[in-house]
Amino acid sequence: MHTSSLQQNILAELDHELATTRKLLALVPYEHADYQPHPKSMKLGKLAAHIVNLLAFKQLFVQHPSRDFLDPNGPKPGPSPTSSEELLARFEEYSASLRAALQESDDEKLTENFRLHRGEQTLMAFPKATAIRIMGLNHSIHHRGQLSVYLRLLDIPIPAMYGPSADEPAW
Repeated sequence: MHTSSLQQNILAELDHELATTRKLLALVPYEHADYQPHPKSMKLGKLAAHIVNLLAFKQLFVQHPSRDFLDPNGPKPGPSPTSSEELLARFEEYSASLRAALQESDDEKLTENFRLHRGEQTLMAFPKATAIRIMGLNHSIHHRGQLSVYLRLLDIPIPAMYGPSADEPAW
């Protein structure tokens, strides 16, 4: 019986989710970057950028023991992309960087703790692999779901993700 490592499982899940995410990001119409379906909703361009920037956040979980949101020297997202080309270029760069960080890691490192905090207030403390799944993958999937709704409301056909969609009924 072959057993795969924690690292291999995360990489396989990441690869699957990245492929699906890229399909949706490629559909973002930047002429509608200011579109928001509700006054409390993020604008389309900001939502798409957030999904991409979360890739750098996931890399932080892999490479560091903590992140303090009050640290003025902490990593910050870059400027918002202004075109589909910029968005996809950043997606490719951040995806490759995250994959490389995971490949350089190992199961032992992924079981070390990661703490997300604001000064003394702990927002989240989990083993790195758990943090990657909860605040990384699950968080991204949540926002990708929002993006699919925005695209649907703009009458943009939605690709199959975990199964057929109304617009792509067969794989």
